[in-house]
Amino acid sequence: MRFRDIPKPARAYILYHTIISPFLISWYLLPLYMMLSGYSVLELGVFFTVVNALSIPLTYMVGKLFDELPIRSGLICIDLLEGASYLCYAMAEGRLAPIMLTLGCLLSKIAGLFYPLYQACEQILYPEEIREEIFVWHLRLPEISQIVGFLAFGYVLSYIWPDLKYYRVTFIVFSIVSFAMVPYLISSLPRIDRRERLNIGGIRAKLYSKGFRMVVLIETLYILAFCLMPEFVLLNYVIFTLNKKLFHVMLIESSMSISTIIATYIAEKLPKKYSFRNIALGISMLAAQTLIMAMSPPFLVVLVAYFIGRLGDSIAFPFYRSWIFSNIPYDRVSEFHAALSSIRKTVALISPVIAGLLASIHATLPYALSFMLFLIITIIFLTMPTSRKNTK
Repeated sequence: MRFRDIPKPARAYILYHTIISPFLISWYLLPLYMMLSGYSVLELGVFFTVVNALSIPLTYMVGKLFDELPIRSGLICIDLLEGASYLCYAMAEGRLAPIMLTLGCLLSKIAGLFYPLYQACEQILYPEEIREEIFVWHLRLPEISQIVGFLAFGYVLSYIWPDLKYYRVTFIVFSIVSFAMVPYLISSLPRIDRRERLNIGGIRAKLYSKGFRMVVLIETLYILAFCLMPEFVLLNYVIFTLNKKLFHVMLIESSMSISTIIATYIAEKLPKKYSFRNIALGISMLAAQTLIMAMSPPFLVVLVAYFIGRLGDSIAFPFYRSWIFSNIPYDRVSEFHAALSSIRKTVALISPVIAGLLASIHATLPYALSFMLFLIITIIFLTMPTSRKNTK
């Protein structure tokens, strides 16, 4: 499918993600800024776990305040909150640093409350009959944008302006871009006035179908596997164990983006009727990545390992996301996605301190545990029926 053949609202949504993708480097800049300021990997893990705990009552109160809202309004809230969080990071210096870092992270966590609306928006804007093909473009264009942005920011902050004050300037730039996305969303996306409930109080057992229970199980394992190897674990290994720079980490990220682009062409050729096998293939490559990383490889092997892992993740993505959607009724889209979001938040609550503790024992120990989880997920999908059945 050519990009111009995608429905206009879906194209606008994909372009939105293409614009903001380079600024996802903030996921690395914030922990690296803290580590260069003197935080240890274990202290980072404790910090992010504390932030996760503090965010629980805040997200509950915000969820009650915005119990129902149009989907596009929720996307606008994300950019406003993320823009404010970047401003807090930019002001994190001196005695105020711990307060501003905590406040910025809390604002980002509140923004995360609205993230299920991304999936709800995709399920509404991407027609079911061509959803896998659209998800290919959903991956491809933002990754191209990310390669350029990550390498540029990584090079500048490693070799031209490596001082911490320029990290703060970068956060100001990110804030401006986030705020600028608000008029873009208003002018480019349809109103999507359907009001969606943000159910943050947990998961209702009565929502469960048999298929959705399997989604919950696999999502829990999948999220836990990724949460055990957060960005600060990679930063700690590459920069503080292998003695490399941020630019080298961005080379790893760029290799992952190239891998994703390649995977979009591979995924287009894979037969949809064998979607469970396709997912198993992709997850097994993630297992291979984490196994290699657990062996404390040199930098070039790290590049290859992350290339393999992202290739597998991207091959599995359109089939995996479509399988999740097939188990969610259209009349309860946001409610089910909110339930999945609750699972992710629960899993992510204490995983940073676990990852930090494991990394403080041995820099690549978190990858060993992730390997076991990815292996279990692979086995589960291999034991599923050969072809996917629609369970809606």
